[in-house]
Parts: sequence; C-alpha cells; structure tokens
Amino acid sequence: MTQVNEHSQIIPATPARPIADDHEGLPKPRRLWAIAAICFGTSLLVIDGSIANVALPTIARDLGVSEAVVTNVVTVYQLVLVMLLLPFSSLGDRLGHRRLYQAGQVLFMVASALCYLAESLTFLLVLRALQAIGAAMALSVSAAMLRQIYPARQLGTGMGVNSVIVASSAAIAPTLGGYIVGNLPWQTVFVAAAPLAIISLGLGRFLPDPEPRDQPPKWKSGAMSALTMLLLVGGIQLGTHDALAWGVAAFALGVVVLLLLIRRERQREAPVFPVDLLAKPVLGLSALANFASFISAGALMLGLPFRLENGMGYDPQTVGILLLPFPLTMLVVSPLAGWASDRIAATKLGVTGMTIAIIGLLLLATMPEMPGEWGIAWRLSLTALGFGLFFSPNSRLLIGRAPRDRAAAAGGLLSTSRLFGQTMAAVVIGIVLAGGLGLGPVPLYVSCVLAVVAALCSMARFAQRGNPANA
Repeated sequence: MTQVNEHSQIIPATPARPIADDHEGLPKPRRLWAIAAICFGTSLLVIDGSIANVALPTIARDLGVSEAVVTNVVTVYQLVLVMLLLPFSSLGDRLGHRRLYQAGQVLFMVASALCYLAESLTFLLVLRALQAIGAAMALSVSAAMLRQIYPARQLGTGMGVNSVIVASSAAIAPTLGGYIVGNLPWQTVFVAAAPLAIISLGLGRFLPDPEPRDQPPKWKSGAMSALTMLLLVGGIQLGTHDALAWGVAAFALGVVVLLLLIRRERQREAPVFPVDLLAKPVLGLSALANFASFISAGALMLGLPFRLENGMGYDPQTVGILLLPFPLTMLVVSPLAGWASDRIAATKLGVTGMTIAIIGLLLLATMPEMPGEWGIAWRLSLTALGFGLFFSPNSRLLIGRAPRDRAAAAGGLLSTSRLFGQTMAAVVIGIVLAGGLGLGPVPLYVSCVLAVVAALCSMARFAQRGNPANA
C-alpha cells in the first residue's frame, strides 16, 4: 500500500510524516459492526434533523401560527446544536465517547417520540431543543470514534463513507417527509427515523470502549462557549428577521465574549474552545477552509433555486429535479475522494477540487438565459465534483492531524464550522435577495469568491510543510 504525507509525493512504505499516530483501528469483524452502528446513528440524526422542513407549512396551519413563526422549529434546533457541539466534545473526553454518543441517541429518540404528542408550538420547540441537545451529544464525538474505528491509514475512507451516509440521508429526508405529511399526522415526521436509533443502540456495544479521562469539569468555559455561539448565531438570525439593531448588538457582544473566551482558554490544558488546535496552522487553515467551503456550497444551493424559478421560469417541482445532479454527484465522488485521501495528500485533492468548483461556479454564473436542463445539469454536476473532492480530504486532514487525545475537539470544531457555515450561507443569500440581486449571477459570484477563500486556505497549508511543530 502506498501512502503519502500531507506535502510529499506518493511514496512507498512508511510516510515521512504520519497523520498523527499509527492506530490500527478496531479488529474485524468488530470494526464492521461499529461502522454500521455509526452509520445508523448518523442517518438518524441527519434524517430526523432535516425531515421537519417539508412539514413546516402543514405545522403552521395545524397549530394556527404564521409561516415566519413556524420556522423557529428549524432555527431552535440549529441554534442549540451549534451552541453545544464544542462543550459536549470536551465532556465526551471526560465521560468517554461511547457513553456520551449513546446517551445522546437515547435523548434524541425520546424527544422525537414525545413530538408525536405535540399540540402546541411551545411544546414542540422545547422538544426540538431536546432533540438538538441529544444530536449535539452524539455528533460532538462521532468523528473521534471514527478515528478509533478505522486504522489511521484508512481514515479518509471512513470520512468518505460517513459523507455518503450524510448525503444520502439528507436526500431521503424531504421525500420521506413529503410522503408522511401527505398520508399521516405531521407529528409522525419526528418519529420516522426511530428504528434507526434502536438498531444503532443495539450495535453500540461494538463501538470503541469508553476511555474516560480524569479531567476537572470545565463548566465556565463550556458556558462561555455556548454563550458565544448563541450571541453570534442568534445575532445573525435576528439581523435577517427585521431586527437589525438587536442583531448587530448581539453579534458584537458575541465577539466580545469570544475574545474573553480565547484569552481564558489559552491558559488551559485541553481547552473547550480549541484554541490549541486553531493555533496549529494546518488545522486552523483546514477549519477556515471548511467554514468558507460550506458557506460557498450553501449559498449555491440556496441561491440557485431563485434564479431557476423566478429568473428562468421553471416550476418548483422541476427546480427540485434540476438540483438533483449536485447531491447525486456528491454521493459518488465523496467516498472516492475519501479513499484517495488515504493515498494522495489532502491539500492536493482539496486545491484540485476547489479549482474545479470555482470553474463550475463561473460556468453557472455565466450560463445563457435559457441554457436548457442539460446545460444546467452538467454545470451543477461539475461544481459538485469539485466540492466532493474537497470535503472528505479536508475533513480527514482536520481529524487525522489533530493529536489523538484531542480528536473529539477536532470533531467538534469540524461540525461547528460546517453548521456555522451553513447558517452564514442563509445570511449571505438573504442579504443578496434583499438587495434585489438574487435573480442574476450575483449569488453564484459570491459563492465563487468563498470557494476561492477555501482554495487559498488549502494552498497556504503548503507553507507549513517544513515546520512539523506547526502542522
């Protein structure tokens, strides 16, 4: 088997700079059962976390609330999730990753089942917050367990498999949700994925054994981290819902709390807010690239429907079909990119992927007024090819190059940058639409600029090849 380090050419035998350790993963067949447990658990969280979107209009009518108010069903979930990922990744180190992962699944499953009894928006929002707490508990340590499950040399393959589960589950959720809303009570959408939780919990004994660490509680740092995300994300949400002054004030206060948190965490060992990881250029640049790339991809998928429907005259159902080449291409490319990242430097794959994505975005931005379905499809598929070549290798690098005892923190950082990026994508498109520029190429040019930022972050990692201490 040939291997590479991050900055070298493909070479035989042992790489000069291993990704962080030579961990051999779980023995077979336990490894396969553990992979299945993670896959079912990930499907549960992705499906049940996004399936509610298609039910929002029905929920609004049934509960007698406005469409603007009912979006809080989604907003509350996202906000609580992004608030708690970093604190829970620290708690997972203290309690043991498997314990926290399975506890999170149990809480998520119970909250989902109780949603079936929801007959008021307030009760539903409380349960959505509980779902988010359970999801944060599980997601905060899932990447760290993937690192324990797979051998170090196959971590990229593991990240690719995980990305396939995420993409396929996200693709299934709207269709499943639409069927349920059309044939069953809307509350059923929240319990549809419950069988996946039961299977995942049943296979949980095959997951890596808990390795709790004797660490003091870090409640103050965890609270400050959660408050930072609450103010930053909450400020963004307020700013896009006709409360600009309050949004700016909350965001500014969030920046102040963030600076205080960074100052505090610099003095601590294994900090909740991973300043130690961000201080390592390779990891910090990877996190920034992840953040920029998810804003770019999110802006593309949020902005393009407006151009297709309002600018080109396609009906909503056709628009949904026209967008399918993106997730379908990602479904094929992501595992292949993960497999390749075990053999080719992640930076080379990432820069190549972002270059292809930039070309695809430019082709989408400059396409004719009526390019035809095929003209839209191949451009979108080319763009997805670029993003697919970037996501899995970048994730592998961020998780694999972190110290092994900080794998959970790296996983929390990865998930937080993804969720924060997706939130910022909605903000960016909201600003563009408010400026009356949403029907032209402007959203695609914005997405392109952010893809350039991700590419530059990946390229900047080459500057660290001669400094192992920083990598």
